[in-house]
Amino acid sequence: MRLALTRFTARLTASALLFCGAATATVVTSPVDPSALPDIGPDTSLLVVSPHPDDETICCGGVIQEVVRAGGRVTLLWLTSGDAARVSLILTGHSLFPGTGVARELGARRMGEAVVAAARLGVARAGQLFLGYPDGGLQELLGAYRTTPYTSPTTGAAAVPYAAALYPGHAYTGESLERDFAAVLERVQPTLILAPTPLDTHPDHRAAGLLAQLLAARLARPPPVRYWMVHGGEGWPGPRDLLPGLPLTPAPLAVPLAPVAFALDPAEEDAKLLALRAYQTQMRVMAPFLLSFVRTNELFSLRADLDSRQAQAR
Repeated sequence: MRLALTRFTARLTASALLFCGAATATVVTSPVDPSALPDIGPDTSLLVVSPHPDDETICCGGVIQEVVRAGGRVTLLWLTSGDAARVSLILTGHSLFPGTGVARELGARRMGEAVVAAARLGVARAGQLFLGYPDGGLQELLGAYRTTPYTSPTTGAAAVPYAAALYPGHAYTGESLERDFAAVLERVQPTLILAPTPLDTHPDHRAAGLLAQLLAARLARPPPVRYWMVHGGEGWPGPRDLLPGLPLTPAPLAVPLAPVAFALDPAEEDAKLLALRAYQTQMRVMAPFLLSFVRTNELFSLRADLDSRQAQAR
C-alpha cells in the first residue's frame, strides 16, 4: 500500500515537472526497442559487469529479473569488493583513519550483501562471481600497473585478499585482471553483456567498460555489449528519492549515446527495491542516490563512447 501510494505521488510529481518545464531531458518510456537488447529467452546467457557491489542492481535489476523469468542464465561479475568506500570505512571503523583490516572487513561485508541482493533478483549462487580487485584502482591496473603489482592504499593488499573470490591470491596487475575476466567469459559464454559506459565519471566504471569492450571483441563470436551509466553528471538522477512511478531520464553525459529504455513493471520495481535494500552499508550513506534508480525503466546504450568527432566537439 505504501509503495502504491509512493507511485501515485511520483506520477503527480512527474506531471508537475513536465507542466513546469523542469524536465529538460528526453524521456524514453516505451518498452525496449528491439535494436537495444537482443531477444531474451531460455537461451540467453547474460553477463553483468559490475565495478562494485550494488552497481548490478541499480542499473540492471530489471533485465536480470527478465532473463531469470525467461529461463535464461544470469552471471554477475563484481570486479572489486567495494572496499575503498570512504564514508562506509569511517562508519565501519568508527575512526577517521580506519586501518587496512577495516577495509577488508568492509569488502567482505559488501560481498555478503551482494549475495543477498543477487538472490533476491533470482540469480543462482553459481552465477555470483567476485574477482576482488582493488576498489578505486581499476584504472591504475589498465595503465601504469599493467605488469607491476598495485598495492591498494585502503586494504594494503597487492593481490586478491578474499577467500570467497574466484581467484584468491591473484596479483593486482592489469594482466592478471584481463586473464581472470577472460576466463569468466570463456566459462559463461555470454550471449549478452551489460557493462558501464566508458563515459561514466567514476574511474572504476570507465575501466570496467573499456575492459568489457576490449575482451568481448577478442572472442571468436563476440556477443552484443550494451552500456549503462551510474555517475553521469551533477544532480543526476533526479529527483533523488524513492519515486518508483517516475521514469529514469538519460544522464547528461549519456544523452549523446541515445540510451533506450527497458521498461519495468511494478513487481520488478518492488523486487529491485528489495534487492537494493540488501546493501545496508551503502544505503546508510547514500540512500537517496541509490533509491533514485528504482524507476519505471532502465537505460542502455548501443555505443560505448562517442566517436572521435563528437568527443572533440565536447
